[in-house]
Amino acid sequence: MLAGAATAVGGFGALLALVDSDSPLRGPFTLFFLLAAPATAVWAALRGLGPLGRALGAIAGAVVLNMLVAQGMLAVHRWSVRGGIIAVAVISLLLLVGCATVKPTKT
Repeated sequence: MLAGAATAVGGFGALLALVDSDSPLRGPFTLFFLLAAPATAVWAALRGLGPLGRALGAIAGAVVLNMLVAQGMLAVHRWSVRGGIIAVAVISLLLLVGCATVKPTKT
């Protein structure tokens, strides 16, 4: 139930940012989306680590992914809030789907 609520909050935050809403919830919900979406994808990729290592890696990966998207948009002079939200969502989705299709090997 908690995961469903987090998904709803993140999705609503992305939607508020994409439609350029003036809601006071836009900032916190969008920030939650920008941290939770890539963190979930990185969490899925770090199967071999313990829970604490996965949590730290997921948070660090989310921050790094957001910074890379922002730096890329600044480098090509195409800064856009909508573009950033879409880029983070697509990269997170691709990482999550890519990790879900790869089966772990036994060592």
